[in-house]
Amino acid sequence: MPEPGPEPRRIARLDLPDASPLPSAYAEADRRQAVQDLLATNSFDPLGVPGGPFVLHLCVRDGRLVFDIRDEAEEPVRAVALALGPFRRLIKDYHLIVQSHEQAVTEGGHEARIQAIDMGRRGLHNEGATLLEERLKGRIGLDFETARRLFTLVCALHQRI
Repeated sequence: MPEPGPEPRRIARLDLPDASPLPSAYAEADRRQAVQDLLATNSFDPLGVPGGPFVLHLCVRDGRLVFDIRDEAEEPVRAVALALGPFRRLIKDYHLIVQSHEQAVTEGGHEARIQAIDMGRRGLHNEGATLLEERLKGRIGLDFETARRLFTLVCALHQRI
């Protein structure tokens, strides 16, 4: 039997301390799905921090997005704070697209419109993920899918502010 390798550089548990029910069932389902997908598969490497997997407490404090990174025993290992300013346009556009999607689904019979909205949403996710990767460069290494899911959670956290 092969020797077990080092623990993966990943998020094993996620805590959203500010989590409260979102204004719509669609937004709530989107957040739940992002958390589920993130925990199933992710790549999360706080550079210069040994060990892993990690517990991530993700929240917004004083206008900043805070990545409070802990070990599995909940001991703090690093905190990274990002200004939300660079994300505001994307977050606003994301919320508008979510509202448009909900409206199109509720009204029914708008399959082409729903597909177009979904394409726009994917584009915003990609743009948000790229921005998140850039802003975390040199501090936390992520793969693109992890960044996309984290961007969804950033939007959910920002919705309540």
